[in-house]
Amino acid sequence: QVQFVESGGGLVQPGGSLRLSCAASGIIFSTYDMNWYRQAPGKQRELVATVSSGGSTNYADSVKGRFTISRDNAKNTVYLQINTLKPEDTAVYLCNAHRATARLVHDYWGQGTQVTVSS
Repeated sequence: QVQFVESGGGLVQPGGSLRLSCAASGIIFSTYDMNWYRQAPGKQRELVATVSSGGSTNYADSVKGRFTISRDNAKNTVYLQINTLKPEDTAVYLCNAHRATARLVHDYWGQGTQVTVSS
């Protein structure tokens, strides 16, 4: 059974920082690309950061320079360090594990953690 445990969200003032964690079980973690998405009320789900199984990272333009994604394969955990938070970063943040082969696509999702940026 695949399970994700997300943590680290909360209420923070503009300019503050948070570190989100997503611990996975039930998958061979090191073989999956890991992604962080976010979804704000009334908006489409947005891919904000990716770390591939090989360790390459990619970011949405809106978060470059402020967000850092990393992974620890020994702990089956992916992290998202969020700095210089802005009110527009308010959203539910969800981790996603993705692996595609020639025959199958595997996608698994965490339950999400709320990030609220407000003074």
